[in-house]
Amino acid sequence: MSHFKNITIDKKSKVYFDGAVTSRTIHFANGEVKTLGIMQSGDYEFNTDKKELMEIQLGEVEVLLPGESEWHRYSVGESFHVAANASFKVKALSLTDYCCSYID
Repeated sequence: MSHFKNITIDKKSKVYFDGAVTSRTIHFANGEVKTLGIMQSGDYEFNTDKKELMEIQLGEVEVLLPGESEWHRYSVGESFHVAANASFKVKALSLTDYCCSYID
């Protein structure tokens, strides 16, 4: 899906890692929540509260998922899941545009 309909967007962005990662939260009428974000090239570690689906819209990342020892590479059109209440590492190999869906 390349477009979202009937949404509300938080005006204020969330800023992480001294501005190297930013995102905006979007709310759907059915209660679903997603964030749309940008990561500059770099290494990051994120924590989750809910299960997440990360979709790469632009760029390329390497990801170390919880409990794994091998990094996995994802690029445009690819996605990965992260368990709830976990942390995962991301190496953004280039400017990366992503969509994160939060799953109950």
